[in-house]
Amino acid sequence: MSVTRISDDVHVVPDTCNVYLLVSGDEAVAVDFGSGSVLDELDGLGVRRLTDVLLTHHHRDQTQGLARAVAHGARVWVPHAEQDLVAHVDEHWQMRQVDGNYDLRQDRFSLLASVPIAGTVVDYTTRRFGGHDVTVVPTPGHTPGSVSYLVDTGGGRLAFTGDLVYGPGKVWSLAAMQWTYSGLEGAGATVLSLRDLLERRPTLVLPSHGEPIDDPMPAFASLERRLRRLIDSRRDRPWNVDRLWDDPFVPLSPHLLRNMTSHATTYVLLSDSGGALVLDYGFDMITGFPPPTADRAARRPWLPSLRALKRDHGVDRVEVAIPTHYHDDHVAAFNLLRDTEGTQVWAERSIARILREPRRYDLPCLWRDPIAVERELSPGERVRWHEYELTVYPLPGHTLYAVAIAFDVDGRRVVATGDQQDGAWEPGVHTEILNFQYQNRFRIYDFVRSAALYRELRPDLMISGHWAPREVDDAYLDMLAEKGRELADIHRALLPLDDVDFDAEGVGARIEPYQATVAAGASVRYDVEVVNPFGHDETARVELVVPPGWTAVPPRASVELAPHARGVVHFDVTAAGPAVRRVRIAADLTVGNRRFGQHAEALVDVAGAGSDEEGG
Repeated sequence: MSVTRISDDVHVVPDTCNVYLLVSGDEAVAVDFGSGSVLDELDGLGVRRLTDVLLTHHHRDQTQGLARAVAHGARVWVPHAEQDLVAHVDEHWQMRQVDGNYDLRQDRFSLLASVPIAGTVVDYTTRRFGGHDVTVVPTPGHTPGSVSYLVDTGGGRLAFTGDLVYGPGKVWSLAAMQWTYSGLEGAGATVLSLRDLLERRPTLVLPSHGEPIDDPMPAFASLERRLRRLIDSRRDRPWNVDRLWDDPFVPLSPHLLRNMTSHATTYVLLSDSGGALVLDYGFDMITGFPPPTADRAARRPWLPSLRALKRDHGVDRVEVAIPTHYHDDHVAAFNLLRDTEGTQVWAERSIARILREPRRYDLPCLWRDPIAVERELSPGERVRWHEYELTVYPLPGHTLYAVAIAFDVDGRRVVATGDQQDGAWEPGVHTEILNFQYQNRFRIYDFVRSAALYRELRPDLMISGHWAPREVDDAYLDMLAEKGRELADIHRALLPLDDVDFDAEGVGARIEPYQATVAAGASVRYDVEVVNPFGHDETARVELVVPPGWTAVPPRASVELAPHARGVVHFDVTAAGPAVRRVRIAADLTVGNRRFGQHAEALVDVAGAGSDEEGG
C-alpha cells in the first residue's frame, strides 16, 4: 500500500477511505481510520505511536478498523452528534427500525459492534491534538452529524472534509444525502456547508475519497451549481439559497429581528451596546429533518446564521439566550452558544429544572444533553438586560412548562408566546389553532388563562415559535378568549369529570426521575406526584412496584389530599443485578376506595449495560 506525502507533516494512506496522518516527531494523529491498515505503515514514516483518531463521520468505510486503533492504544474522537453510532452502536442496531422503514439515513452503514471512545469533538471548538491545533467545523450533508477539521500548517490551511466533497463538482454519494423518503435534505445541507467552509479560506481540501483539491473556490462552486439543479428538480420553484445564506434575518423593528431560517423561530433583541439577546435557539438554517426518531444523530444544531447577524446588524456578542419552553427545537443550540459565544442561559425556574436534568422528566421533545442555566427567572419577575426590561409569565397550554416573554422595543409592547397557538388569522376568519398536546401536560382551562393573560398584557405584537408575527387588536384577543372557552367546553363534555377528574392529561401519578442509572446495590430516590381526582378530601395511596430482588423503602406510602389537590410521596429504591437496560418500575395508585392501578412507570439502567448513553 502506497503512502503519499501531502506536506512535511501530513501524509495520506489509501484504504477503504483516505486516512490522513498528521505527524509530530515520532507520534501521529489520524483523520478517519478505514480498515486500520494505516497502523502497518507507521514504521515506514518513523512513527512510533498513533495517539488519536479523529472521525469526520460514523460510516463503516471510515470506522471499520477502530477496534485495532483501540488495541493500539489510540484515543478515538467522534463528532458529538454521532457518538452513539460508535460508542453505543450495539444499542442502535437493536433499536433501529427496519420494517416499515421511511428513515433513509445511512445510519445502518455503521460499525457492527461498539467501540469505546475517548470523547467527542464539539462544533466550533479548537483543540490541540499531537502538535496541531485542530478546529471542528460542522459540515452536515453526507450525514447530519458530519464535521470537517481545519489545521493550519506551514503549507497553508488544510481542510479534512470527510465525504462532503469528492472532487470539483462531484460528491462521493448522492444516496447518503436523502435522509427522508423522497427528500434531499443532505444536498441542501451540503450547499450550506460548502459556503460556510469556503468562508474559512482553506487552501487545500483533503476529502475522504478523491484527490486533494488545491483550488477550493471553483471546485465548490461547480458542486453547488449541480446540487442546486438536483434540488430544483424536486421543487416547483428554485431554491433561494442566496436569501437563506446571505440574509437570514428580517427586521420586525430596528432592534428586533426574526430568523427566517431557523426551526423553531429565533428572535433577536439588539442592544445599542453591540450585544444580542436571543429568544429560543434550536435548529438554525434547517434544510429538513430525518423522520421523528430517538437517536442523537438525527437532530444536530449548528450556528451558521451568526455570521450574518454580526456582519449586518452591529452585533459583536450573543450575551443571553432565553427559552419560551424546553422543547428541543427551541433550545438545542444553547450549549453551542455557550461554548462559542460565552452566552448565558436565563430561564424561568420550572423550565430551568428540565433543561438541567432532562432525564428526570417524562415529557415529549426533550433535548438529550443537560443545559446549564446561569440565571433562574421567577414568574412575574422583571429582569433588565441593557436598555430593556423583560418579564416572564407562566403560559401553560402547549406545554405546562412554558412562559410568555414580554418586553418593550422601539416603542411597541411585544410578547413572545412560543408554540401556544398557530395558524394565520384574519378578522372574521377563525383559523387560529390552539396548539395543545396532552403529553405536554395540557390542562383544560390553560387557553382560557392564556387569553386572559394576553388581555392583561395588551401587546402590540405577538411573536411565535413557528408562525408569522401577529399584530394584536381587540378582535384578535376576543377570538382567542372565545376559542379557549370553546376548547374547555369540549373537554368538559367529553370527560367524566364529575366522577373522576384527572384533567385533560388523564394521568393520576407521575414518577421522577423518569430515567435513572444506578449500580447494583445502590439506591435511587423517587418522588411520586399523585392527584386526588375527586371533589372531596381523600387519601391517596401508592405502592411502588419493583422487580424481584429489588427493594422499595417504604414499600407503600400515602398522603391526605384536598379536593383535586396534588401531593408527593417518596421512595428509596435499591437495585439488584445483573446489569440490564431499562428495567421498569411502576406506581400503583389508589385514591380513597378507588384503585386506578399502575398509572406511572419509570425506567432504570443498571450500570454495566451501556447505560451511560446520555454521556459523551
